[in-house]
Amino acid sequence: MNTTWDMFTLVRRNRSLRRLLAALAVSQVGDWLYNLALLAFVYDRTHSVTWTAMTTAARVLPIVVLCPFGGVLADRHDRRRLMIASDLVRVAAMMLLAVVAQAGLPVLLAPLLAALATVAASAYPPCVAATLPRLVEDSDLATANAARSAIQSVSIIAGPAGGGLLLLLGSPAMAFLINAATFAASAVILLSLRERTLFAPAAGPGVKAPGMFRELWTGAMALRDNRLASRLVGADIMCSLTYGAQTVLLLLLGRRLGYGDAGYGYLLAGYGIGGVLGAGLASRLGAARNPRYAIGAVLLAVAVPSAMLAVTPCLTGAMVFAVAIGAGSIMVEVVADTALARELDEAVLARAYGLAFPASIAGIAAGSLVASPLVTLVGLPGALIVVGAAVAAYAVFLCLPVPAQRRPSHYPAVPHPADVPTV
Repeated sequence: MNTTWDMFTLVRRNRSLRRLLAALAVSQVGDWLYNLALLAFVYDRTHSVTWTAMTTAARVLPIVVLCPFGGVLADRHDRRRLMIASDLVRVAAMMLLAVVAQAGLPVLLAPLLAALATVAASAYPPCVAATLPRLVEDSDLATANAARSAIQSVSIIAGPAGGGLLLLLGSPAMAFLINAATFAASAVILLSLRERTLFAPAAGPGVKAPGMFRELWTGAMALRDNRLASRLVGADIMCSLTYGAQTVLLLLLGRRLGYGDAGYGYLLAGYGIGGVLGAGLASRLGAARNPRYAIGAVLLAVAVPSAMLAVTPCLTGAMVFAVAIGAGSIMVEVVADTALARELDEAVLARAYGLAFPASIAGIAAGSLVASPLVTLVGLPGALIVVGAAVAAYAVFLCLPVPAQRRPSHYPAVPHPADVPTV
C-alpha cells in the first residue's frame, strides 16, 4: 500500500483498527481542543504571562516524565482498560475545570487539573502503539502507523481551531464541558471493542512483574540493543528538535517577511498541511527494504528547505518550504514507529515506545529553548542554516554502517494473542 486512498481502505475494512483510531482521533482532538480555552481562561483571570507559561508547562511536562511509566503499565495490564480509565479521568478533570471557570474558584486549580488530565493520558500513546501490530498484517503496519500520525497532525490543526470557535460562541466553561464529552465518546468507542485478547499484555496476566523501574530499564536496553531502531528514533527526535526550534524561528521569519503574527500562523498551517500530506506518503517509505537510507533521504529533504528558509524572499516560498518540512517530519515519525514494532520484541514494545514518545516531545522543548540563543549568536538566517545543517549531519550518520546488534535473551516469551487468556 502506498497511497492515501489505501490508508483509508485499510481503516475502512478493518473494524477493530477503525474503532481504535476513531477513539484515538476523538481523544486527540480533545487533548488539543481545550488548550486555547484553558490558556485564555488563566490569562483573563491573572493577566500574567508567568501564570500562562506555568499552565502550559503543567500540560506538557507530565507526559515527558510519566509516559515511560505509562509504557510499563501498558506492558503489564489490559490496554483497553487503561485507555478507558484514561478517558474517564480526563472527563472528570474537564468537568471540574468547568466548575472552576463557572464558579470563580481559585485559578491555581486550573493548571493542577490540566496536569491531572495529562498524567491520565500518559499510558494512552504506548497502549495504541503496542496494540496496532496486533490489528494488522505486517505489510500493512506502516499504513496503520501513517493513519495514526495523520490523526495526530489533523488534531493539532482542528483542536485549537475548534477551541477558538467554542470561545467565540460561549465561555471557557462550555469549552471544558464539550471537551469532557470528547473523552467520554472515546471511552464509549473503546467499550465497543470486544476482542479483549488484542489488548492483553504480551507476557500474559500470570507473569510476575520484576518491578516498575526494572521494567523501564528493560525497555531502555531494548532500544539500546537494537541499533537500527535506536537510530531511527534518533531521526524522529531530530525532527522534533527542528520543529521546536522553528516554532520560534518561524515567528521571527513571519515578521521579517512583513506579515507579522499572521505570517507565523500561515507558516505553522503549512507545517500542519505538510504533516497530513506526509502521512499519506509514509506507508511507501515504511515498506522500504532498508529504512535507514530511505529516512536519510527524507532527512535531507527536511534539511534543505530548513536552510532555504534563510534566503526565501517571500511568504509563498516560505510556506512551500514549511509544507516540505512538515511532510518529511511525519514520514520520519511513521517509519520510526514502524521500525520499533518490527524490530523489538512485543513484550517490551510499549515500554520502548513509552521512552521514544516523550523523548520526541522533549526534543520539541529543547529545540525551542535553543532557538533564541542561536539567533543571538548567528542571527535568524544563520540559525535557520544551522538547524538545516544539523538535520543533514544526522542524515549522514544514519546512513553509516550499523554495528552488529546485540540479541538479548532476557525478554519473556511472547504468546500469540489468541493464546492469551481473556482479562
